Amino acid sequence: MLRPIIEINEALCDGCGACVISCAEGAIQISGGKARVVKEEFCDGLGACIGTCPTGALKIVEREAPAFDEAAAMAHVKAGPVQTSVPKGAPALPVALSHGGCPGSRALVQEHAQDAKPSNDAGLPARVNASDLGQWPVQLHLVPVRAPFFEGRELVVMSTCAPLASADVHWRFLRGRSVVVACPKLDRTDPYVDKLSMIFASNTIPRVLVVRMTVPCCGGLTHLVRQAAERSGKAVTVEEIIVDVDGAIVTR
Repeated sequence: MLRPIIEINEALCDGCGACVISCAEGAIQISGGKARVVKEEFCDGLGACIGTCPTGALKIVEREAPAFDEAAAMAHVKAGPVQTSVPKGAPALPVALSHGGCPGSRALVQEHAQDAKPSNDAGLPARVNASDLGQWPVQLHLVPVRAPFFEGRELVVMSTCAPLASADVHWRFLRGRSVVVACPKLDRTDPYVDKLSMIFASNTIPRVLVVRMTVPCCGGLTHLVRQAAERSGKAVTVEEIIVDVDGAIVTR
């Protein structure tokens, strides 16, 4: 049938894997250092991946192709391996990201020991305070649309600066929650509403906390999240929390 479908210019592709992460249907993988279509039936032709490509290697064309098979695509996504940390002494799991991609973007669910680690070679403590970050990655461009760390948890959408302003971020906001980090002023935000709406629609997220700074430009983060919640078609509760530059919580 004649329909829209993704086309990848391998000469322009640098293999960064951003398109892999943004494709909710798992239609793209990194193979031989280049992005390639896994199976044409997995591509819905909507082009959510295009806005994430830094080199312009992706475009939607109209040509003869097999019909989009949503059920097969979703089964493919669910079957994809996810890297998960294991307790010390347990067998290591294979290092893998669903459908390939950048090693730094592999989906990781973390478990934390609550005691400090011994000093490293530089004589500095490897960790002083226990971390409450339970996942990787955290940057909104890099997180997968579907991930075990989203399912059944509240989601924190945090501005890039808030963790530096407030030393309380981990115990106050991250404990028991998933998180994505974004800056509404300096990031390439064009895909953010679509990405967040797909995350809301594809996972069971009971509540979203937007943790942003007092500066006016940071208010754009709340606006993006509320747009995404409305577009997702789900009843997503969005709560805004504002952090002052001295780390104090201004409103909640």
